[in-house]
Amino acid sequence: MKLHELKPAEGSKTTRKRVGRGIGSGLGKTSARGHKGQRSRSGGGKGPAFEGGQTPLVRRLPKRGFTNIFKKEYAVVNLEDLEVFAEGTEVTPELLREKGLIPKTKDGVKLLGTGEVSKALTVKVNGISKSAAEKIEAAGGKVEVI
Repeated sequence: MKLHELKPAEGSKTTRKRVGRGIGSGLGKTSARGHKGQRSRSGGGKGPAFEGGQTPLVRRLPKRGFTNIFKKEYAVVNLEDLEVFAEGTEVTPELLREKGLIPKTKDGVKLLGTGEVSKALTVKVNGISKSAAEKIEAAGGKVEVI
């Protein structure tokens, strides 16, 4: 077999209909949209929530709750994740980001108490749970909230 003998598999090659390319194409003038009406216009048609004129479900359901625009969103780290650091390391949000433990610092870093820590570490974070602080101090480390 040579390169010039290659052909696509039978039935695999389909071509796009090129609309609006003259009357000889069979899809000229109105470009297969017909005359007038909603579907003939650009951007015409009904949206995904349209229910035939009936009030859409989204509008029939009651509104509930609210969104607090001042909410703080923390990047969460568990104690067990800190095992990658050597004894006596000062753990900061920047260091956690370098090591790939958090993708973004967001509004700060919060340390939670899942897992155990066996090394004495100095931890500087924006928030910490009571259990995490107790476990770090029990291991001989220090906690500082920044």
